Amino acid sequence: MASYAPPRMALIVQKYGGSSVGSLDRIRNVATRIKRVADEGNQVVAIVSAMGGVTDKLIGMANELNPTPPERELDVLLSSGEQQSIALVSMALQSMGVDAVSATGRQAGIKTTGSHTRGRIDEIDPTMMNGWLKEGKVIIVAGFQGVTHDGLIHTLGRGGSDLTAIAVAASLKADLCQILTDVDGVYTCDPRVVKDARKLPEISYDEMLEMASSGSKVMQSRSVEFAKKYGVVFEVCSSLNDNPGTLVTEEHPAMEAVVIRGVSIERSQARVTITDIPDSPGNSGKILGCLADAEINLDMIVSNIASDGMARHSFTMHTNDLGRAQAALKPVLGELSENAQIETEAGLAKLSTVGIGMRSHSGVAAKMFKALGDADINIGMISTSEIKIAVTVNETEIEDAARVVHEAFELDTKPSA
Repeated sequence: MASYAPPRMALIVQKYGGSSVGSLDRIRNVATRIKRVADEGNQVVAIVSAMGGVTDKLIGMANELNPTPPERELDVLLSSGEQQSIALVSMALQSMGVDAVSATGRQAGIKTTGSHTRGRIDEIDPTMMNGWLKEGKVIIVAGFQGVTHDGLIHTLGRGGSDLTAIAVAASLKADLCQILTDVDGVYTCDPRVVKDARKLPEISYDEMLEMASSGSKVMQSRSVEFAKKYGVVFEVCSSLNDNPGTLVTEEHPAMEAVVIRGVSIERSQARVTITDIPDSPGNSGKILGCLADAEINLDMIVSNIASDGMARHSFTMHTNDLGRAQAALKPVLGELSENAQIETEAGLAKLSTVGIGMRSHSGVAAKMFKALGDADINIGMISTSEIKIAVTVNETEIEDAARVVHEAFELDTKPSA
């Protein structure tokens, strides 16, 4: 299945990112697009981000007043960016004769849990939205926000508007969810890095999830996880043209004919290694537990045991978390061993190849490593899953690494399944 046509008179959820509503002209363009979809007889719910640059500006203002602004107040502040956008989009639609109404996260029934600035969607009560839809209204919902069960404003962190769109689509049982952005789909690699990268007509949830967690900036992984869990079919496409996008959907047998779907890169990675740890039960739990308490997200994790019975644990994270990781680990070292030490390395990047075809095809790792070796690119840590092979390389070599692997698997010419 390379395309998906929703039924006539469908319920369509659309999401527009900050660049799509970055100016009044672009807001008019978004309103025109929404009107066209509504005029075709569809019900439309549009999720809107803050205008491009507004969130960063608000954070800058907060930091000028307080170097460590309270996260509760940050949520109150940052949520205002999306509320500005939904009001403007709704006004633009009304000027075109469309019966539109804006809705904050609270009015849309989005209930959240978790920490401030990193909220998680717990449930959605669509009662108010369903009522508006029955009245024939187009609904413009603020992305990136919800409210706790105690009524406190929560923002959802990176990719929060995408998550809002997927969750609203699931709650309303939408026929299609469209993630409209400034790119027109998912590519075999970042076209800014690999000029011959191809746009994919479709990709499975699992492949999209692996690419998102491996550095692809098109979608955040938690939005894809949510879509897979609730079976939300969504399309990644451009808000600036009407070209077909990339459909993200359930896996089907023909997909395995393509061994590698894409190559993704993630810059600004750092490695932490703890050496001279006794190979004793519970030590790994202590290490990872203190990092979890510090809310540090780890990526690749590799452990090995030397002939003397001492273990080494290595893991990667974003470079920005390196200092906090060292601070969190120091108190634990003494509990592990009097000789335990922390080694760190910054300036790394991660290269990943992704494809569900790996399940039924051998030799993928050998081909990838040979291509890198022939290009004289050294690899560090290696991590694998059923459909992904990831390696670390020096950040200065990541673009060359992506190009040689992309070429080795002929991703610029292979037809998609």
